Amino acid sequence: MGAFDMLNIAGSGLAVHQTWLDTLSFNISNVNTARSTSESAFQAQYAVAQSVEGGGVRVSGIALGDPNGRLVYQPDHPLADANGYIRMPDIDLGSQMSQLIMAQRGFQAQASVVRNAQDVYSSAISIGKNA
Repeated sequence: MGAFDMLNIAGSGLAVHQTWLDTLSFNISNVNTARSTSESAFQAQYAVAQSVEGGGVRVSGIALGDPNGRLVYQPDHPLADANGYIRMPDIDLGSQMSQLIMAQRGFQAQASVVRNAQDVYSSAISIGKNA
């Protein structure tokens, strides 16, 4: 491993956790997005992470949720069909909130590694200056 691998690895973790936070935010903000039954439901986004050879991680793609969603009976809704149904996304808000906490904690942990690595490198440079 090179001198700055710790920063590169932690930086890649920060990027993945940021993407995870972004997709969760997008899903949570669209949890109540209604569509007519003739349209596809809002599709949740899921960040797919993959380890990188030599250290680190990257987002290998964004998986999409079920386009069928779920049919909900709301006859007074402006988008309701003749039978009173609308199409809602198949998003479990409780699961999204739990994942949000995990993603936030992961981001904080990666940021802590970056700060610690910066301190280590600064100390090493200081030792070299004083020698």
